[in-house]
Amino acid sequence: MKRFIFIPVLMVILSTLAGCNLISSNEKTSLEMVAYSSLTDEEQDLIPVSPKDSIVEKVSVNEENESYMYSNAGHDHVYAVTFNHTGTDTMGDLVVYVDLDNETVVGKGFTRR
Repeated sequence: MKRFIFIPVLMVILSTLAGCNLISSNEKTSLEMVAYSSLTDEEQDLIPVSPKDSIVEKVSVNEENESYMYSNAGHDHVYAVTFNHTGTDTMGDLVVYVDLDNETVVGKGFTRR
């Protein structure tokens, strides 16, 4: 009789543990959200819809975008997150540069018109 109770209880415990492992917090934050969280309140207000309304591309660090970097600690490539519809008449769209580790913001600025 005890075996009939023990087996279902054991199955419930094992399925709970397996389910907890599937919902682990190993998910990485998206590049858009890493870039968005680095913005000031004023810069966040420039984004009319959502941080997901952006373009993410891997770019080479060159003379043009190196001036936007906080420091170029040997970065050859970075991700450029360009937030759409943030430009004005004088400035282009807001761009945030994220290291290839997907967690470190290495620079930001506005594109040229």
